[in-house]
Amino acid sequence: MPESFAALMPTASKLLIGYVLVLVATAIWSGNFIVARLLSDSIPPATLDFLRWAAALVFLLPFAVRPLYRDIQVIRTHLGYVCLSAFLLVTLFNTLIYIAAHWTKAINLSLIAVSSPIFIVLFARLILGEPFTVRRIVGLIAATLGVILLITEGDVSRLMGLTFSQGDLWMLFAAMIFGTYSILVRIKPVALSPVAFLCSTVIIGLIFLVPWVMWELRSAQDIHLSETSVAAIMYLALGPSLLAFLCWNKAILLIGPVRSAFVYYSLPVFSGVAALMILGEPIHIVHALSGILILAGVIIATREST
Repeated sequence: MPESFAALMPTASKLLIGYVLVLVATAIWSGNFIVARLLSDSIPPATLDFLRWAAALVFLLPFAVRPLYRDIQVIRTHLGYVCLSAFLLVTLFNTLIYIAAHWTKAINLSLIAVSSPIFIVLFARLILGEPFTVRRIVGLIAATLGVILLITEGDVSRLMGLTFSQGDLWMLFAAMIFGTYSILVRIKPVALSPVAFLCSTVIIGLIFLVPWVMWELRSAQDIHLSETSVAAIMYLALGPSLLAFLCWNKAILLIGPVRSAFVYYSLPVFSGVAALMILGEPIHIVHALSGILILAGVIIATREST
């Protein structure tokens, strides 16, 4: 959907499409942390990130050649912006998730990931000047309480006994990186198409990753590829890498980073449903209550006049 056309769309249509896109992205990302944990002992972090995005590039390039050729001058003009976006998204963000996966559980990864909306709201205020409205504050509090309820399973006293591992801190850093990247997407040059933007960031990000991968290989970190790991990499390439980020980037342009951030709070809800359907993990009343709080926070925060 060309951005010039999107600008002419009715506000209601832009909001509807934006919310659908960000929900699709969040649903796809809900399985990302399980895969990260699954591959954490078989492939080094930067190498896994490189393989993921290299495979994504193979799928993306046939569709991106023409947009890249058309927008090459725009990319050259805004090369610093594209390089920064590439470094944050491709080189750092997912590599940090895979580093964190070596030290903490998949559930920790997904729960800490939902701190990203807090950083997005803060950065949107500091960088874009977006206001802290009463609805956003109430929605942020409600969604955060929902996440806390989920973490503690209804026993808030557990917060006193929580300990943070090295992996949790790496994941928190990754959440901050994702928040920064989301703000950058909001100020993307209008002339740069979404496909050309994603493809150029992938290419440049992969180049930035090469020294890191070479260091891992020289450090004698073994790589164990199996049918399962190859299938997982293909999933990461097509789902969380391509489809999810195309949807997320477009949603930010349609509804803004703050509204997108609040919808991202629904990540644990999707993860819980996936755990029930795939792993057979039961959903208890506390999960339902936390899901209601999270979704209520999202609805309250995003029902604002445009």
